[in-house]
Amino acid sequence: MYAVIETGGKQYKVQEGDTIFVEKIKAEEGDKIDFSKVLLVQGDDLVVGKPYVENAKVEGTVLEQGKAKKIVVFRYKPKKNYKRKQGHRQPYTKVKIEKIIG
Repeated sequence: MYAVIETGGKQYKVQEGDTIFVEKIKAEEGDKIDFSKVLLVQGDDLVVGKPYVENAKVEGTVLEQGKAKKIVVFRYKPKKNYKRKQGHRQPYTKVKIEKIIG
């Protein structure tokens, strides 16, 4: 059984027991969270939502709040002495999928 959920403006295909990295969610480590925006559920039969499946949700547990590796954004214009260096670390939430209901 698997489901497709939407969170943080992105879609994720998840199964029970999966660990996923999603955009930062306001929750503490160990908290239970529910993803109610379920787009598709595949069990014995396929259920597709319009846009979301009614009475379906995915339950998960927050394992970790963290930051991804640093990326460097470097801009320059040749022959014009224009250089700008900027770094960025994207925050994320690590979630373990416990149960798919739907």
